[in-house]
Amino acid sequence: MTSWKNAEKVQAEEAAEKSEDAADEHAGPKISSNAADFYRAQPVLDRRIHIMGVGNVGSFIAHALRGLKNPPPVTLIFSNWEKLTKWNESAKKLTLTTDGDAETQDGYEAEIAIPRIRFHGKEVGLNTDSQASSEPSSESPNQAPQILSGESTALISSLIICSKAPHVLQGLSAVKHRLHKDSVVLFMQNGMGIVEEVNKEVFPDPATRPYYMLGINSHGMHSTPGDMFTTVHAGFGTISLGILPHERERKADAPYTPDLKFQANPNKAPVYPKLPEELNPDYPPPATTAFKWTPNQRYLLRTLLRAPVLSATSFSPPDLLQMQLEKLAVNCVINPLTVLLDARNGSILYNYALTRTLRLLLAEISLVIRSLPELQYIPNVSQRFDPGRLETRVVNVAQLTKDNISSMLADVRGGRQTEIDYINGWIVQRGEELGIRCMCNYMMMQLVKGKANMVKLETGEGVPFVQDGKQERDGNLKVKEGMASKKDL
Repeated sequence: MTSWKNAEKVQAEEAAEKSEDAADEHAGPKISSNAADFYRAQPVLDRRIHIMGVGNVGSFIAHALRGLKNPPPVTLIFSNWEKLTKWNESAKKLTLTTDGDAETQDGYEAEIAIPRIRFHGKEVGLNTDSQASSEPSSESPNQAPQILSGESTALISSLIICSKAPHVLQGLSAVKHRLHKDSVVLFMQNGMGIVEEVNKEVFPDPATRPYYMLGINSHGMHSTPGDMFTTVHAGFGTISLGILPHERERKADAPYTPDLKFQANPNKAPVYPKLPEELNPDYPPPATTAFKWTPNQRYLLRTLLRAPVLSATSFSPPDLLQMQLEKLAVNCVINPLTVLLDARNGSILYNYALTRTLRLLLAEISLVIRSLPELQYIPNVSQRFDPGRLETRVVNVAQLTKDNISSMLADVRGGRQTEIDYINGWIVQRGEELGIRCMCNYMMMQLVKGKANMVKLETGEGVPFVQDGKQERDGNLKVKEGMASKKDL
């Protein structure tokens, strides 16, 4: 077995060698300790921020960015021509309503990036030959990216993706040719496993892969009926941000080392967490969370932190991972249960039968999280993700949002694809990798999918209701005269 001190010594020597090599390659004038001189040393060439997914979250972030002093240029990326046409026909402004007060921001640019079609995990391109069949044709990996009419080819340095988790791959495939190895992509989705899926399907080569950031949103927002560019800020929250280490600098499956803790008294030495004497041979050796930030990462993070309404805070990768897992555990219980019950979040409270159900789910979730290799050397993981503590978190969130409808239930009612594969599905997948069978979460995942398909079938078989005397309603629906009139009943 390898000792912790030996592993730290080897990592320190490797880091020193890398820093010396980098210093030799990029020898230049010494950077001043002054903050302004530091940022001028590596200026950001492109201040423009692109936002994909102009829904509630995307509009909220775009509105906050344009409200800054010396705001950055913001480009909204729409997914279809209908939304882009509505934007061009409107005043080209985003409105945020808080406690009845509406605030409007303008100065946005708009683009279109049509999501690419994917079948069985593979991207297919549209056959643009007018003499050929209109069916999709598969694209080879070495084929040049297909650029559709009206799409931009300008490079993107900073991209914020606010689309739903199931639509990230399709949307990112439409702009992957515009991202380079120094670009930064911020993911603002619920659930987990999205980054791993993007690496596998969209950016398989680490040499050309952009940098990633993750965001966790706790603000409450909803749209305004009849106005797709007005968002209501219903509940104040925070946005937790973190920069992910790139695979070019750190192995993706390496466990995190604990962060150093400091005394309130600056004269005292830092307090190191209690480390195990021996490393676990079943896991890779731990790797430090310290890594060099790129100019684009630093710029996007600082810009988001400057926006007061976002209440954004940055965290280290292991801290952000634990926050993600806590939110995931809550969503794994509340979202599927409310879908199956077709009820609001508060319906799971004060019900012993449902309490027994959520405890079965949390037992599997807790075991999977506490077995993750990434958290093996982080202190207090067993206590933080104990089933009893997770149950307290679930009950607390359900009580605070008892009158709300979960996002998954709203998707099912609207006939949209749910994020169940990135919530309970992620627990099932990681459990299989760790040798843990999560039967309750698997059953819950299949029940939600079955309920969603059932709603879609019922909606498709529904008969539209047309008022008497109306010849045309809802688009192209027409009713012949004299049919199903009151006198025939």
